[in-house]
Amino acid sequence: MEKDNPSVPNVLKSLARLLGTEIKDRRLEIPSQSGKGYCTGFIFNEHIRMLISNYELNEDILLENPEKDGGKRMIFFKLQNIFSQSEILSPTKNRTEIPSVLIATSRLNTDEVIAIHSNIGTINIEVDADYLTRLFELSGQSPILKSLLENTQPYLFEQMMHPSLQKIVNEILYESVDEAFQLFFMRIKAEELICRLMMELEKRSEKRLYALNVKDIETIYKVREKLLEHLEIPPVIGKLAADSGMSPTKLKRLFRQIFGDSIFSYYQTFRIKEAAFLLKENKYSVSEVGYKLGFTNLSHFSKIFKEHNGMNPKQYAMNS
Repeated sequence: MEKDNPSVPNVLKSLARLLGTEIKDRRLEIPSQSGKGYCTGFIFNEHIRMLISNYELNEDILLENPEKDGGKRMIFFKLQNIFSQSEILSPTKNRTEIPSVLIATSRLNTDEVIAIHSNIGTINIEVDADYLTRLFELSGQSPILKSLLENTQPYLFEQMMHPSLQKIVNEILYESVDEAFQLFFMRIKAEELICRLMMELEKRSEKRLYALNVKDIETIYKVREKLLEHLEIPPVIGKLAADSGMSPTKLKRLFRQIFGDSIFSYYQTFRIKEAAFLLKENKYSVSEVGYKLGFTNLSHFSKIFKEHNGMNPKQYAMNS
């Protein structure tokens, strides 16, 4: 029986009990009276486990995580906005919600930092920091990797999902694997994903990291939201700092630490993504898209667009 399967996470079993349903083939289907969707999970060994969730509940449920171990220094990987459009239960028109990964030390609970409601579409992986440390050579690593593996301070990083990462995610979500190999296959893919994320984090240039608290993280995410709400208006650091109650220096430092990019460069990336989306729609001319996104110089718009997409806006629109 699934309830006695040691490789099924206890949190999944607890959720099944609360919803008055059973887990079949490691999968919990949300009963129609409670919502829709599913949740599945894997305990690979004492060091690493994974939970895949794509469900919407009619109302929030408070559930204590039975696997929470205060004695272990865990690292949390939370992949969000990673399901295909056809699988998203409540599609959003917010194009700033791109596939990304939150990476946090056990000193932070990411569900307290980033609001989680009754609509969940994530992959969560927890791995023992000591286990990871044994797999990496610490001496030559970047400050970010050292700080993450030492896991003695509260840190949070967000990493955009590059194609190589999304490929692994798609294999986890959609690859058809015989039940006899499923646990082995999923563990390998989870560890491959973690390895690639570590490789991406090591590329970051921060020389010094600052311990975070929930208030600071909430503030930085509010700044991000404000930044992306009006892509036609370039950010003014002084105003963002004043609105957030932070000094410009602290704001810039913590923003780069979390997102791995400067405020303006991060904004510019999303601005050009929006331009590409509008050009694909074929509703606007190149000049209309440029002006719509606040570019007053169309030559500059074309140059920046080409730097991000490998072709100028006119070529991009013709190829879409």
